[in-house]
Amino acid sequence: MTAFFLRGLGIALPQTVLHSDEVDAAAGRPRGWLAGRTGVASRPVCTDETQEGLGAEAAQRALEQAGLAPDAIDLLLFCGAVGRQPIPATAPLIARTLGMADGQVAAFDVNATCLGFLVGLDVASLMLAAGRARRALVVAAEIASRALPWQSEPETAALFGDGAAAAILEAGAGPASGTIRAVQFETWPSGYDLCELASGGTRFSLSKEPQAFAAGSQFKMDAKALFRLSAEHYPAFVDRLLAKAGWRREEVDLVIPHQASRLALQHLVRRCGFAAERVVDIVDRSGNQVSASIPIAWHHAREQGLIRQGARLLMLGTSAGVSFGGMAIEA
Repeated sequence: MTAFFLRGLGIALPQTVLHSDEVDAAAGRPRGWLAGRTGVASRPVCTDETQEGLGAEAAQRALEQAGLAPDAIDLLLFCGAVGRQPIPATAPLIARTLGMADGQVAAFDVNATCLGFLVGLDVASLMLAAGRARRALVVAAEIASRALPWQSEPETAALFGDGAAAAILEAGAGPASGTIRAVQFETWPSGYDLCELASGGTRFSLSKEPQAFAAGSQFKMDAKALFRLSAEHYPAFVDRLLAKAGWRREEVDLVIPHQASRLALQHLVRRCGFAAERVVDIVDRSGNQVSASIPIAWHHAREQGLIRQGARLLMLGTSAGVSFGGMAIEA
Protein backbone atom coordinates (compact mmCIF):
# COMPACT_ATOMS: atom_id res chain seq x y z
CA MET A 1 0.00 0.00 0.00
CA THR A 2 1.16 3.52 -0.81
CA ALA A 3 -0.22 6.54 1.06
CA PHE A 4 -0.33 9.98 -0.48
CA PHE A 5 -1.78 13.38 0.26
CA LEU A 6 -3.85 14.81 -2.63
CA ARG A 7 -3.15 18.53 -2.25
CA GLY A 8 -5.02 19.69 -5.33
CA LEU A 9 -6.89 18.57 -8.44
CA GLY A 10 -7.65 20.94 -11.30
CA ILE A 11 -8.97 20.78 -14.84
CA ALA A 12 -8.98 23.05 -17.88
CA LEU A 13 -11.33 22.77 -20.85
CA PRO A 14 -11.31 24.58 -24.21
CA GLN A 15 -13.89 27.34 -24.64
CA THR A 16 -15.37 25.84 -27.81
CA VAL A 17 -17.89 23.02 -27.59
CA LEU A 18 -18.59 21.02 -30.76
CA HIS A 19 -22.08 19.53 -30.83
CA SER A 20 -22.73 16.35 -32.79
CA ASP A 21 -25.81 17.95 -34.33
CA GLU A 22 -23.55 20.59 -35.90
CA VAL A 23 -21.46 17.86 -37.53
CA ASP A 24 -24.64 16.13 -38.73
CA ALA A 25 -25.89 19.35 -40.32
CA ALA A 26 -22.57 20.04 -42.05
CA ALA A 27 -22.50 16.50 -43.48
CA GLY A 28 -26.16 16.50 -44.55
CA ARG A 29 -27.12 13.81 -42.05
CA PRO A 30 -30.30 13.76 -39.98
CA ARG A 31 -30.09 15.42 -36.59
CA GLY A 32 -29.03 12.94 -33.89
CA TRP A 33 -27.33 10.53 -36.32
CA LEU A 34 -23.84 10.89 -34.85
CA ALA A 35 -24.88 11.12 -31.21
CA GLY A 36 -27.02 8.02 -31.64
CA ARG A 37 -24.09 6.01 -32.93
CA THR A 38 -21.43 7.24 -30.51
CA GLY A 39 -23.27 8.30 -27.36
CA VAL A 40 -21.41 11.64 -27.49
CA ALA A 41 -23.71 14.64 -27.89
CA SER A 42 -20.95 17.25 -27.51
CA ARG A 43 -17.28 17.57 -26.71
CA PRO A 44 -14.85 20.42 -25.91
CA VAL A 45 -12.41 21.14 -28.75
CA CYS A 46 -9.43 23.45 -28.98
CA THR A 47 -9.36 26.37 -31.40
CA ASP A 48 -6.72 28.86 -30.22
CA GLU A 49 -5.68 26.96 -27.08
CA THR A 50 -2.29 25.24 -26.89
CA GLN A 51 -1.54 21.95 -25.16
CA GLU A 52 0.98 23.53 -22.81
CA GLY A 53 -1.47 26.34 -22.07
CA LEU A 54 -4.26 23.92 -21.16
CA GLY A 55 -1.91 21.80 -19.07
CA ALA A 56 -0.52 24.81 -17.22
CA GLU A 57 -4.04 26.17 -16.60
CA ALA A 58 -5.12 22.86 -15.03
CA ALA A 59 -1.90 22.80 -12.99
CA GLN A 60 -2.42 26.37 -11.79
CA ARG A 61 -5.91 25.50 -10.57
CA ALA A 62 -4.53 22.49 -8.72
CA LEU A 63 -1.86 24.73 -7.16
CA GLU A 64 -4.48 27.28 -6.10
CA GLN A 65 -6.59 24.55 -4.51
CA ALA A 66 -3.49 23.33 -2.67
CA GLY A 67 -2.47 26.82 -1.59
CA LEU A 68 0.94 26.33 -3.20
CA ALA A 69 3.17 28.26 -5.57
CA PRO A 70 4.89 26.55 -8.52
CA ASP A 71 8.23 26.62 -6.66
CA ALA A 72 6.80 24.11 -4.15
CA ILE A 73 6.90 21.36 -6.81
CA ASP A 74 10.05 19.28 -7.36
CA LEU A 75 8.66 16.57 -9.68
CA LEU A 76 6.54 17.22 -12.77
CA LEU A 77 5.21 14.37 -14.92
CA PHE A 78 3.43 15.02 -18.20
CA CYS A 79 1.21 12.09 -19.16
CA GLY A 80 -0.41 13.06 -22.46
CA ALA A 81 -0.71 10.43 -25.17
CA VAL A 82 0.57 12.79 -27.86
CA GLY A 83 2.82 15.60 -26.71
CA ARG A 84 3.49 18.92 -28.37
CA GLN A 85 6.27 17.38 -30.46
CA PRO A 86 8.42 14.22 -30.39
CA ILE A 87 11.49 16.00 -28.97
CA PRO A 88 11.87 17.48 -26.41
CA ALA A 89 9.42 16.08 -23.88
CA THR A 90 6.40 18.26 -23.07
CA ALA A 91 6.95 18.30 -19.29
CA PRO A 92 9.77 20.91 -19.41
CA LEU A 93 7.52 23.19 -21.48
CA ILE A 94 4.74 22.89 -18.89
CA ALA A 95 7.32 23.78 -16.23
CA ARG A 96 8.44 26.83 -18.22
CA THR A 97 4.86 27.92 -18.83
CA LEU A 98 4.24 27.76 -15.06
CA GLY A 99 7.30 29.93 -14.47
CA MET A 100 9.38 27.29 -12.72
CA ALA A 101 13.00 28.24 -12.26
CA ASP A 102 15.92 26.41 -13.87
CA GLY A 103 17.08 23.50 -11.74
CA GLN A 104 13.98 23.56 -9.53
CA VAL A 105 12.14 20.54 -10.85
CA ALA A 106 12.69 17.15 -12.46
CA ALA A 107 10.31 17.19 -15.44
CA PHE A 108 9.76 14.30 -17.83
CA ASP A 109 7.02 12.54 -19.79
CA VAL A 110 5.26 9.27 -19.04
CA ASN A 111 3.32 7.84 -21.99
CA ALA A 112 0.72 5.10 -21.64
CA THR A 113 -1.84 6.72 -23.99
CA CYS A 114 -5.28 6.65 -22.33
CA LEU A 115 -3.83 5.15 -19.14
CA GLY A 116 -1.18 7.86 -18.89
CA PHE A 117 -2.63 9.59 -15.85
CA LEU A 118 -2.93 6.37 -13.86
CA VAL A 119 0.64 5.40 -14.72
CA GLY A 120 1.80 8.92 -13.83
CA LEU A 121 -0.05 8.74 -10.53
CA ASP A 122 1.59 5.40 -9.79
CA VAL A 123 5.09 6.62 -10.70
CA ALA A 124 4.65 9.82 -8.69
CA SER A 125 3.37 8.00 -5.59
CA LEU A 126 6.27 5.54 -5.72
CA MET A 127 8.84 8.33 -6.05
CA LEU A 128 7.26 10.19 -3.13
CA ALA A 129 7.24 7.05 -1.01
CA ALA A 130 10.90 6.46 -1.82
CA GLY A 131 11.81 9.99 -0.75
CA ARG A 132 12.88 10.93 -4.28
CA ALA A 133 10.55 13.94 -4.31
CA ARG A 134 8.54 16.05 -1.85
CA ARG A 135 5.62 17.14 -4.03
CA ALA A 136 4.67 15.88 -7.46
CA LEU A 137 2.58 17.53 -10.15
CA VAL A 138 0.98 15.07 -12.60
CA VAL A 139 -0.41 16.71 -15.75
CA ALA A 140 -2.48 15.17 -18.53
CA ALA A 141 -3.37 17.44 -21.45
CA GLU A 142 -4.76 16.35 -24.79
CA ILE A 143 -5.69 17.92 -28.12
CA ALA A 144 -7.08 14.80 -29.75
CA SER A 145 -9.03 16.90 -32.26
CA ARG A 146 -5.85 17.66 -34.24
CA ALA A 147 -5.67 14.20 -35.88
CA LEU A 148 -9.22 12.90 -36.21
CA PRO A 149 -10.57 11.25 -39.41
CA TRP A 150 -13.78 13.27 -39.70
CA GLN A 151 -14.15 12.56 -43.42
CA SER A 152 -13.28 8.86 -43.57
CA GLU A 153 -14.36 7.65 -40.10
CA PRO A 154 -16.76 10.16 -38.52
CA GLU A 155 -18.01 7.66 -35.93
CA THR A 156 -14.44 7.25 -34.66
CA ALA A 157 -13.66 10.98 -34.78
CA ALA A 158 -16.83 11.85 -32.90
CA LEU A 159 -15.74 9.85 -29.84
CA PHE A 160 -12.96 12.27 -28.85
CA GLY A 161 -12.69 15.55 -26.99
CA ASP A 162 -9.93 17.86 -25.73
CA GLY A 163 -9.03 18.85 -22.20
CA ALA A 164 -6.49 18.80 -19.39
CA ALA A 165 -6.25 17.82 -15.74
CA ALA A 166 -3.57 18.05 -13.07
CA ALA A 167 -3.08 16.56 -9.62
CA ILE A 168 -0.64 17.52 -6.86
CA LEU A 169 0.53 14.73 -4.58
CA GLU A 170 2.53 14.86 -1.39
CA ALA A 171 3.86 11.95 0.62
CA GLY A 172 2.17 11.05 3.88
CA ALA A 173 -1.20 11.84 5.40
CA GLY A 174 -3.34 14.96 5.38
CA PRO A 175 -6.93 16.22 5.24
CA ALA A 176 -7.35 14.92 1.68
CA SER A 177 -5.35 11.76 2.01
CA GLY A 178 -5.61 8.66 -0.07
CA THR A 179 -4.17 5.18 0.09
CA ILE A 180 -3.45 3.19 -3.03
CA ARG A 181 -4.59 -0.30 -2.08
CA ALA A 182 -3.75 -1.98 -5.37
CA VAL A 183 -2.47 -1.23 -8.87
CA GLN A 184 -2.74 -3.50 -11.86
CA PHE A 185 -1.46 -2.98 -15.41
CA GLU A 186 -1.56 -5.69 -18.07
CA THR A 187 -0.67 -5.52 -21.76
CA TRP A 188 -2.01 -7.58 -24.67
CA PRO A 189 0.55 -6.84 -27.42
CA SER A 190 -1.47 -8.90 -29.92
CA GLY A 191 -3.64 -5.78 -30.20
CA TYR A 192 -0.76 -3.40 -30.95
CA ASP A 193 -2.07 -2.45 -34.43
CA LEU A 194 -5.69 -1.90 -33.42
CA CYS A 195 -5.34 1.73 -32.37
CA GLU A 196 -2.63 3.99 -33.75
CA LEU A 197 -1.31 7.35 -34.83
CA ALA A 198 1.50 6.15 -37.06
CA SER A 199 3.42 9.29 -38.06
CA GLY A 200 5.67 11.57 -36.05
CA GLY A 201 8.12 8.92 -34.92
CA THR A 202 10.62 6.70 -36.73
CA ARG A 203 8.14 4.54 -38.64
CA PHE A 204 7.75 6.76 -41.72
CA SER A 205 10.24 9.13 -43.33
CA LEU A 206 8.64 12.36 -44.48
CA SER A 207 11.25 12.78 -47.24
CA LYS A 208 11.12 9.18 -48.51
CA GLU A 209 7.48 8.26 -47.79
CA PRO A 210 5.46 11.48 -47.90
CA GLN A 211 2.16 9.76 -48.74
CA ALA A 212 2.49 7.19 -45.98
CA PHE A 213 3.55 9.94 -43.59
CA ALA A 214 0.47 12.02 -44.49
CA ALA A 215 -1.86 9.02 -44.13
CA GLY A 216 -0.30 8.12 -40.78
CA SER A 217 -0.95 11.57 -39.38
CA GLN A 218 -4.60 10.70 -38.82
CA PHE A 219 -5.79 8.52 -35.98
CA LYS A 220 -7.03 5.03 -36.87
CA MET A 221 -8.87 2.54 -34.71
CA ASP A 222 -10.43 -0.87 -35.25
CA ALA A 223 -13.21 -0.35 -32.73
CA LYS A 224 -14.84 -3.74 -33.21
CA ALA A 225 -11.60 -5.67 -32.68
CA LEU A 226 -10.75 -3.56 -29.63
CA PHE A 227 -14.15 -4.20 -28.14
CA ARG A 228 -13.85 -7.94 -28.75
CA LEU A 229 -10.48 -8.06 -27.02
CA SER A 230 -11.76 -6.07 -24.05
CA ALA A 231 -14.98 -8.05 -23.81
CA GLU A 232 -13.02 -11.29 -23.65
CA HIS A 233 -10.37 -10.30 -21.13
CA TYR A 234 -11.40 -7.18 -19.17
CA PRO A 235 -13.82 -8.75 -16.64
CA ALA A 236 -11.12 -11.17 -15.47
CA PHE A 237 -8.65 -8.27 -15.26
CA VAL A 238 -11.05 -6.42 -12.96
CA ASP A 239 -11.35 -9.59 -10.85
CA ARG A 240 -7.57 -9.69 -10.43
CA LEU A 241 -7.41 -6.03 -9.41
CA LEU A 242 -10.20 -6.45 -6.85
CA ALA A 243 -8.55 -9.57 -5.44
CA LYS A 244 -5.27 -7.69 -5.06
CA ALA A 245 -7.10 -4.89 -3.22
CA GLY A 246 -9.01 -7.39 -1.05
CA TRP A 247 -12.34 -5.84 -2.10
CA ARG A 248 -15.61 -7.35 -3.27
CA ARG A 249 -17.54 -5.62 -6.06
CA GLU A 250 -20.31 -4.55 -3.70
CA GLU A 251 -17.73 -2.84 -1.45
CA VAL A 252 -16.65 -0.41 -4.21
CA ASP A 253 -18.30 2.95 -3.59
CA LEU A 254 -17.48 4.57 -6.92
CA VAL A 255 -15.98 3.48 -10.23
CA ILE A 256 -14.15 6.24 -12.09
CA PRO A 257 -13.55 4.88 -15.59
CA HIS A 258 -11.83 6.14 -18.68
CA GLN A 259 -14.63 7.65 -20.75
CA ALA A 260 -13.70 5.62 -23.83
CA SER A 261 -17.18 5.42 -25.35
CA ARG A 262 -20.79 4.85 -24.43
CA LEU A 263 -20.40 1.19 -25.46
CA ALA A 264 -17.36 0.76 -23.20
CA LEU A 265 -19.19 2.20 -20.18
CA GLN A 266 -22.22 -0.01 -20.82
CA HIS A 267 -19.88 -3.00 -21.02
CA LEU A 268 -18.32 -2.03 -17.68
CA VAL A 269 -21.74 -2.07 -16.06
CA ARG A 270 -23.08 -5.17 -17.80
CA ARG A 271 -20.07 -7.48 -17.97
CA CYS A 272 -17.98 -6.33 -15.01
CA GLY A 273 -20.87 -6.33 -12.55
CA PHE A 274 -20.95 -2.72 -11.30
CA ALA A 275 -24.21 -0.89 -10.63
CA ALA A 276 -24.74 1.92 -13.14
CA GLU A 277 -25.35 4.49 -10.38
CA ARG A 278 -21.86 3.83 -9.00
CA VAL A 279 -20.10 4.44 -12.32
CA VAL A 280 -19.09 8.02 -13.23
CA ASP A 281 -20.46 8.67 -16.72
CA ILE A 282 -19.81 12.02 -18.42
CA VAL A 283 -18.97 10.74 -21.91
CA ASP A 284 -22.05 12.30 -23.53
CA ARG A 285 -20.64 15.81 -22.97
CA SER A 286 -16.90 15.16 -22.71
CA GLY A 287 -16.07 12.53 -25.29
CA ASN A 288 -12.92 10.48 -24.88
CA GLN A 289 -10.30 12.93 -23.58
CA VAL A 290 -7.59 10.27 -23.75
CA SER A 291 -5.16 10.54 -20.79
CA ALA A 292 -7.13 13.46 -19.31
CA SER A 293 -10.32 11.40 -19.26
CA ILE A 294 -9.93 9.65 -15.88
CA PRO A 295 -8.76 12.71 -13.89
CA ILE A 296 -11.51 14.89 -15.41
CA ALA A 297 -14.07 12.26 -14.36
CA TRP A 298 -12.39 12.18 -10.91
CA HIS A 299 -12.68 15.96 -10.67
CA HIS A 300 -16.36 15.77 -11.67
CA ALA A 301 -17.02 13.21 -8.91
CA ARG A 302 -15.31 15.41 -6.31
CA GLU A 303 -17.20 18.52 -7.44
CA GLN A 304 -20.52 16.68 -7.29
CA GLY A 305 -19.84 15.45 -3.75
CA LEU A 306 -19.76 11.80 -4.80
CA ILE A 307 -16.60 10.98 -2.82
CA ARG A 308 -16.82 10.81 0.96
CA GLN A 309 -13.87 10.30 3.30
CA GLY A 310 -12.89 6.65 3.36
CA ALA A 311 -14.71 5.88 0.10
CA ARG A 312 -13.39 3.00 -1.97
CA LEU A 313 -12.64 4.20 -5.48
CA LEU A 314 -11.80 2.08 -8.48
CA MET A 315 -10.15 3.86 -11.41
CA LEU A 316 -10.27 1.75 -14.56
CA GLY A 317 -9.22 2.13 -18.18
CA THR A 318 -7.81 0.71 -21.37
CA SER A 319 -5.25 2.09 -23.76
CA ALA A 320 -3.71 1.57 -27.17
CA GLY A 321 -1.16 -1.18 -27.16
CA VAL A 322 -3.47 -2.78 -25.93
CA SER A 323 -3.21 -2.32 -22.17
CA PHE A 324 -5.63 -2.60 -19.26
CA GLY A 325 -5.07 -0.55 -16.13
CA GLY A 326 -6.67 0.03 -12.78
CA MET A 327 -6.05 1.53 -9.37
CA ALA A 328 -7.93 0.88 -6.13
CA ILE A 329 -7.82 3.95 -3.87
CA GLU A 330 -9.23 4.47 -0.40
CA ALA A 331 -10.05 8.18 -0.23
